[in-house]
Amino acid sequence: MSLLKHVAGLCVGIAAFAALPAQSFAQDAENAKKKILIVVSSLDKKAPDLVGGYWFPELTHPVEVFDEAGLDFDIASPKGGLSPFDGFDLKDPATLNFWTNPEHRNKIANSIKLSEVDTSQYAAVQLVGGHGPMWDFVNNSELQDIVRKIYETNGIVSAVCHGPAGLINVKLSNGESLIKDRHLTGFTAEEEAARNYDKIVPFELEAALKNSGARFEEAPVFQSRVVVDGRLITGQNPASAKEFAEAIVAALESRTQ
Repeated sequence: MSLLKHVAGLCVGIAAFAALPAQSFAQDAENAKKKILIVVSSLDKKAPDLVGGYWFPELTHPVEVFDEAGLDFDIASPKGGLSPFDGFDLKDPATLNFWTNPEHRNKIANSIKLSEVDTSQYAAVQLVGGHGPMWDFVNNSELQDIVRKIYETNGIVSAVCHGPAGLINVKLSNGESLIKDRHLTGFTAEEEAARNYDKIVPFELEAALKNSGARFEEAPVFQSRVVVDGRLITGQNPASAKEFAEAIVAALESRTQ
């Protein structure tokens, strides 16, 4: 009898062990459904004496929201590796929390090259602002392909500040523009002129979005504005970053309910 009990116990243990991978795989699949691809610029300089790249708080504030929601993310860039950034301030709690997190630092140090991104791993893509996107997001076929694939697999496309520059020329598989007749926002012409960057950028973002058929919306200068049009989510400026990320989280949660 003791032998029978031992064998029975062993069988139960083996069955329990065998069940673990299935549970793990199910959990991994669920997490993949909510994983976010964050894309930053690789531009070194926007002027001889000015760094290009991305605006750091437009990365760290959304990541803080994603962390609180238990959402995983990867970071990608046109060139891969460590991209230049501006707006770094450790007095900003979100930036301090990001910078003191080894896993987060590792992700920005080793960003995935756009050509190596597997879009099947992501439920959403977020295009981070800063002035760099005005150069290396526009007419970037690899980025356009990523945005299109994620959108056409029921994913969420989002962009903040100058990030919408990466949406201007995105075409869906049917040849239609992603943003034509869609409500969105981005860094405004008035905000650009207020910082004298209108003399540096290669084109005016607001005008380019409107010329592409988008229905541009805006808040007063440097105030938060987030626009949600179905699975297209945009934020106007750095002040919008947290609210923008909260809209992404809400969209992901509603999609999986």
